Amino acid sequence: MAGRPVDCWGMTIPQACVLGIDVGTTAVRIAAVCDNGTILGKAQALIEAGRQTAHGVSQSPATWWQATRASLVDIGQQVDLRQIEALAIDATSGTVLGVDRQGVPVTAGSMYNDKALPGTIEALSRILPENCAAQGLTSPLARMIDMQHPGIHKFLHQADWLTGQFSGRFDISDENNALKSGFDLIARKWPAWMGDTQINPQLLPQVVPAATDLGRIRSDIAAQFGLNPNLRIVSGTTDGCASFLASGAYGLGEAVTSLGTTLTLKQICSTPIAVAKFGIYSHRLGDAWLCGGASNSGGGVLLKFFSRQRLVELERSLVPEHDTNSGFYPLPGVGERFPHANPYLQPVLEPRPHDDARYLQGLLEGIAAIERTGYARLQEFGAPALKRVVTVGGGSRNEPWRRIRERLLRVPVETGFAEAAYGAALIALNTLRGRGVLRALANGVSAQ
Repeated sequence: MAGRPVDCWGMTIPQACVLGIDVGTTAVRIAAVCDNGTILGKAQALIEAGRQTAHGVSQSPATWWQATRASLVDIGQQVDLRQIEALAIDATSGTVLGVDRQGVPVTAGSMYNDKALPGTIEALSRILPENCAAQGLTSPLARMIDMQHPGIHKFLHQADWLTGQFSGRFDISDENNALKSGFDLIARKWPAWMGDTQINPQLLPQVVPAATDLGRIRSDIAAQFGLNPNLRIVSGTTDGCASFLASGAYGLGEAVTSLGTTLTLKQICSTPIAVAKFGIYSHRLGDAWLCGGASNSGGGVLLKFFSRQRLVELERSLVPEHDTNSGFYPLPGVGERFPHANPYLQPVLEPRPHDDARYLQGLLEGIAAIERTGYARLQEFGAPALKRVVTVGGGSRNEPWRRIRERLLRVPVETGFAEAAYGAALIALNTLRGRGVLRALANGVSAQ
């Protein structure tokens, strides 16, 4: 883009560059972004596979940092890191670890999909408010209770700990990552009932809103990677929220559907919605709320029946405008989280027609019907009427599926950009400018 960048309020602003770091299950991704939205460089490094346990897969936090370091070295070959003014990190929601007073991990990373002990879940269920996001078999709060031992000074989420590597602060979390650990986003504090659980409240981190300036980078880390010694470290968010921000859906009634291994819906609302019995929860970003839920259905079901290559081949034979009326409810196994929170819900995958294309279209229609029910469920509890859906994830590249979904949802369905590292970079820019993406969300809500 030629000339001086102009922001969305028409003001000429000086050039600034930031880093957004996205920490996923298998890789760390970094995006260097300047304040006109241009991506200056991108890097990626794989995270070593975790270790299988009785409750899921645990990862060594050291592997997260190793991959982050490798990505920083790579991005430093593409951009001048001395020009970077701020940095923010997103990571997997619900991944937790315990650290000592110096921030050194004293537990493995308990991943977002690890299961807590049944007795802990049962005990928590008698204490937690009905619509608390800390409910469920994979509750981070329950897993922290199980992980407690005398060597732990603080429990942190994955993004918190990695942010601490840059800031030197190992006692801070952000509101989005803390949500599923029981943090009250409306009161903006740890709730009083936390004292009735088996967790030691002193082990819980201080929680700040996303996009909070946490101070300058550690001098030793700046020197090690050739980063700007005045670089600001900014509190980040979850990977799902970062992807939403990257999509550009900022208006009331706009939504983002992620078609990955699972199906995840998030819609912009002016007030929070939390209905645990239907798997609905809300994240807070500035003065706006991202309300939604995650189904067990999604692209993972398709791969049980077709290879990726076969899926691409069959796309040409789909007829999106004509419904197969198959009535499928595609699930990878027994149980559903949203829009029906039913651990005993059975998948409906039969009868399978002889024609593979017809079977695939029936499955795609089934997932689209779950998406339609999900948005209807949100509206049932106060979400605004759906106006537009931006699609991200691997399934967003399937054009016939987009047309099927548009037919069922009856609103425009678009393919969006959703690199979470870019969304994290937008949070860093927001902090530098005192407005930006979170203000855009707030304006989108208040203007309608």
